[in-house]
Amino acid sequence: MKEHTIDTRISPDGHLAVLSRAEVNKLLDTSQGGLYGLLHNCALAVLNCGSDSDDGKELLERYSDFAIKVIQEERGIKLELTSAPAIAFVDGEMIKGIREHLFAVLRDIVYVSDEINDNPKFDLQSSEGITNAVFHILRNANIIQQRTDPKLVVCWGGHSISRDEYVYTKKVGYELGLRNMDICTGCGPGAMKGPMKGATIGHAKQRITDGRYIGITEPGIIAAESPNPIVNDLVILPDIEKRLEAFVRTGHGIIVFPGGAGTAEEILYLLGVLLHPENAEMPFPLIFAGPSTAADYFNQINEFIGNTLGFEAQQRYKIIIDDPARVAREMKLGIRQVREFRKSKTDAYYFNWGLKIDTEFQQPFQPTHENMASLALHKNQEKHLLAANLRRVFSGIVAGNVKDEGIRAIEQYGHFEISGDKEIITPIDDLLTAFISQHRMKLPGKTYVPCYKIVP
Repeated sequence: MKEHTIDTRISPDGHLAVLSRAEVNKLLDTSQGGLYGLLHNCALAVLNCGSDSDDGKELLERYSDFAIKVIQEERGIKLELTSAPAIAFVDGEMIKGIREHLFAVLRDIVYVSDEINDNPKFDLQSSEGITNAVFHILRNANIIQQRTDPKLVVCWGGHSISRDEYVYTKKVGYELGLRNMDICTGCGPGAMKGPMKGATIGHAKQRITDGRYIGITEPGIIAAESPNPIVNDLVILPDIEKRLEAFVRTGHGIIVFPGGAGTAEEILYLLGVLLHPENAEMPFPLIFAGPSTAADYFNQINEFIGNTLGFEAQQRYKIIIDDPARVAREMKLGIRQVREFRKSKTDAYYFNWGLKIDTEFQQPFQPTHENMASLALHKNQEKHLLAANLRRVFSGIVAGNVKDEGIRAIEQYGHFEISGDKEIITPIDDLLTAFISQHRMKLPGKTYVPCYKIVP
């Protein structure tokens, strides 16, 4: 069935309004070094907001006629869209929030290309250089705001969750909003949308008119998790590693709701960072939260962490079940401790410069079949390095599940093979099996075909 589409031209509203000829040419360049493919795919993902698909490859095939063109005019630029998804329009007019997101995509793609890539100011092979690049991308997107108290809560969780779990994320968001806290998520549906939706009501009751709903994404995942329209500050980082670093350096605390492989990747990233010896004394509130029906899920997560990373890792988080108000109170208390710690160290509130992130967590991991098969999955290494390799396992599975490039690699070469010591591989297998049985790998109604194989 042919999808309903619309052709239109739109002007920027508060975002990038003027581009050089060289920038326009690069955005229209379809060669390997050009930016057209990146702009096309991210723009289509933004326009597909509200869709019931989480398959990047399927999205590109469904709207194979979609095209985007940057038009240079005397008064600035316009975007010409051909065969754009009709879901992004109301009575022929593009939804304002989606239009803002579209120009945020353009802004970030141009900035990273012009100012970050191949710029000697940013050594992307060093830890300090990568952190510096993340900071500049966030500052350019106006995510960094100097004169604000710590109150940004990052919420992680799956896009494929039950109705009960989704409602619970809204309740927690509502309690956070009542306490004047802002929300940052991966900006997609499910557990990324619920807290924002709840917070809008809490903010409205407190007559808070400047509440922030920040969405942080990256080109590989945006098609599977199209930004929801509540997001009023969207930023696209170049890859998943910089996206994760942006979360932990801008957020003052993190709440994890139920999810699948992507949520496990996020948990392992943060625990790996916090397990670094230089971060031992740093307060970082981390709460696992869900309704009573999610108790078994978090027991499985807790058991997996204990079996792989040990008791020390389990001490870095709290599990709170079926008590949204307590989650918000504990988070507010934890953020107060963050504020006092940063103040004592004369560190910024708006960006956690003091957090030590090892390069193992910063260098982009390419989930090829060869790289997945050669991961070091054994306990004969420091705990934070084991966490880095465990994170890569789940990152690869996310790629094989929903990312266009990963799906195509699985179709061409077959399953990713995951091997290692039994005491590590068995907990991984048990957790992934539980995710599949609980339908956490794909949206409801989709049959999940595993992209991986555990090799004893």
